[in-house]
Amino acid sequence: MYNSKSLDCEILLKWCKILEYDFFRLYSQNLLLYAPVSADHKKNKENSQMPYFRKNIYTKEVIYFILEMLEKGEKTKNQIIKEYNIPKTTLYKWIEKNRK
Repeated sequence: MYNSKSLDCEILLKWCKILEYDFFRLYSQNLLLYAPVSADHKKNKENSQMPYFRKNIYTKEVIYFILEMLEKGEKTKNQIIKEYNIPKTTLYKWIEKNRK
């Protein structure tokens, strides 16, 4: 399984239960960071009766990952803002909160 190119979801779910770790979170967070908002989605949310959930909901893991890249000098603040579509004010709030 370790050397295989892909892994079935059922097998991955079993590993999650055995190791008590959510491997699916890695993929869902990747989707949150990199998936663009489609124009159709923007139009449909205005006319929809379904609740709208914000795309930019960041977990602690994602915040720490981004701040770690910044601290190590792997990326600059501007690179993070552009590449991950994070608002400038949000990034600066994260930096300020985690300095303490």
